[in-house]
Amino acid sequence: FSSGPISRACLSSDRKARNSRLCGCIQTVANRSLSGRDQRKASRFFKDPQRAHDVWMSKTPADDAFWEQYKAFAARSEQSCRGY
Repeated sequence: FSSGPISRACLSSDRKARNSRLCGCIQTVANRSLSGRDQRKASRFFKDPQRAHDVWMSKTPADDAFWEQYKAFAARSEQSCRGY
C-alpha cells in the first residue's frame, strides 16, 4: 500500500477504524484519482470536517470541480478498501 498525505491524515485521525492497511489503501486510490494538490486539500478534511462542508457549499467553479473529483475518489475508496 502507498503512503502520502491522505494516508498520513488518515492515520493521525481519531477514527476508530483507522489502521495502516486501510489508510494505505485509501492513499493508493487517491494516487489514481487525485492530483498531489488535491490530495493535500482532501487530507485536511480528516482534521477539519467543516472544511469539507465549506468546499461542498462553495459555488466557485474550482471548488465544484474539486468536489466532483473528491466524490468519485470517496466512492472508489469505499468500494476498493472495504474490509480493511
